[in-house]
Amino acid sequence: MIPVVKAKLLEGKKGLVVGIANDQSIAWGCARAFRALGAELAVTYLNDKARPYVEPLAKELEAPILMPLDIRQSGQMEAVFERIGEHWGELDFLVHSIAFSPKDTLQGRVVDAPRDGFLSTMEVSCWSFIRMAHLAEPLMTNGGTLFTMTYYGSQMVVKNYNIMGVAKAALESAVRYLAAELGPKGIRVHAISPGPLATRAASGIPEFDELLHKAQETAPARSLVSIDDVGMATAFLAHDAARLITGETLYVDGGYHIID
Repeated sequence: MIPVVKAKLLEGKKGLVVGIANDQSIAWGCARAFRALGAELAVTYLNDKARPYVEPLAKELEAPILMPLDIRQSGQMEAVFERIGEHWGELDFLVHSIAFSPKDTLQGRVVDAPRDGFLSTMEVSCWSFIRMAHLAEPLMTNGGTLFTMTYYGSQMVVKNYNIMGVAKAALESAVRYLAAELGPKGIRVHAISPGPLATRAASGIPEFDELLHKAQETAPARSLVSIDDVGMATAFLAHDAARLITGETLYVDGGYHIID
């Protein structure tokens, strides 16, 4: 169910959410929070196999736009933004919550990463955000906010995170550069860094249950983060009250990242 929020603080805002795979996705937590605060949403799904899982969620959000988006398929990204331009004529925020690395590349050592696996990891996990920012810019005529999802493994070596840590480090750097370039147009850019979450994407990381246990035992809050925690924190940064906050990596992890 969508969280019940009385104050429609984002009413009139229009946003695109990319990365909903099912009702356990971080992107779904973000979409629910934005919708609960009154925003209107466009939603994408990866492919025909994913559509049956995403379409009911899009209906729950009352999303007027539901389109396929596999960034490795030529023209799909451009088609999504073209449709938004035709339907709304503007865009206030974008949530980019996608990442990918081939299994052999993700589970191998960074030093052994094959060229193709490295490039695929960077294309989906980092370049796609840069490209979406490029396509969103002309639609954000009144300013806006761009969000992407990262993880603590970008800053510290996390066991089994491997090449994804390299990609997320590049992504966080891209956030800072995009924030500097787009700031004069009133466009803010943020990376959101949740603590470990039991999502489908995380299932590809070996010994992930051990990582969840360590986070819960170690974080000052002694609690694991939920997709709704991430969603509400993200939605706050899209509000005009946060208009002078940009270029940040916001940790939503119960304080886990401050502990040695």
